[in-house]
Amino acid sequence: MGIVIENICKKFDDFTCLDSINLNIKEGNLTALLGPSGSGKTTLLRIIAGLEQSDCGNIIFFNKNITNQHTKDRGFGFVFQHYALFKHMNVFDNIAFGLKIAPKKTRLSKEKIKEKVKFLLSMVQLEGMANKYPSELSGGQKQRVALARALAIEPKVLLLDEPFGALDVKIRQELRRWLRKLHDEIHITSIFVTHDQEEALEVSDEIVVMNKGKIEQVGTPEEVYEHPVNPFVYSFLGNVNLFSGRMDSNGIVLDNKANNIIFARPHEIKVCLKEENNTTKVKIISHRILGAIVRLNLEILETGDIIEAEISKSHFDLIKQKASYFVYIKFLSLKTYDDKEQQWSNYVI
Repeated sequence: MGIVIENICKKFDDFTCLDSINLNIKEGNLTALLGPSGSGKTTLLRIIAGLEQSDCGNIIFFNKNITNQHTKDRGFGFVFQHYALFKHMNVFDNIAFGLKIAPKKTRLSKEKIKEKVKFLLSMVQLEGMANKYPSELSGGQKQRVALARALAIEPKVLLLDEPFGALDVKIRQELRRWLRKLHDEIHITSIFVTHDQEEALEVSDEIVVMNKGKIEQVGTPEEVYEHPVNPFVYSFLGNVNLFSGRMDSNGIVLDNKANNIIFARPHEIKVCLKEENNTTKVKIISHRILGAIVRLNLEILETGDIIEAEISKSHFDLIKQKASYFVYIKFLSLKTYDDKEQQWSNYVI
């Protein structure tokens, strides 16, 4: 058993931040709390850590109610987005801080602390940096020091609040792969907050999708991406096109007066140079070249809807050779959602 969250509520004045949250965090998992700003994910993490008090509900850890337990007694490690390193201490002393202030009965000897910090520096790939000060480190190095400091006390649970949010894209990608590898080595129950869908999908064992203080869906990255429970989850986890239409025996019928909303991801749209069966004529409004991928903004001439498609750079080069703003698209896969029944209908064309 890991962490059981029972009916957790939290209000700030008239704003409901968390509305009856119930969740099981599995032992040994790397769990992502994913959602837009204001969804309540950081507040939930802080309540788990004991840094924030809930208005109602309980936090159960290994069958023990720790709701009112002091933060320091929970034995959880916390990594903040902005590192929270002590500027006047070097890397060694920052990592050793929790070890040095431990109660005398459990405090390690100076030699043991030195050995442990050396081990942690190796674990986070910062060998030779012990005497550096935070001002001499890059953002990625600071975050590794913060993580090593959290791990030094051998926490029962590791909590990370937007750990890579302050870093540039390339460093963020490197660190999240490193975090996944580190987690696979130490198998510590970990919960991290992020608003980055790609980060959650790449790193986590389980994703908790939150919105407006509630949990929308819990599942593996594959489950929440491939089988979203509602339009919010579908739209939040990756780019999606929304347009009006309906489905009949002949396939999709585009109709901007239809009540149905049709969902299609950009990579599920095939762009054709010539008219084919079940294709629709569109106008290329703009394009963005993203390395090997090109994103096209397209206007469906029949309805005026604007959609986005993704194609390879080589395919885009063929379109440029044609020297035309008009091409044809074919929807390879579509979804519609029934609000009344709260279920999806899937169409593969």
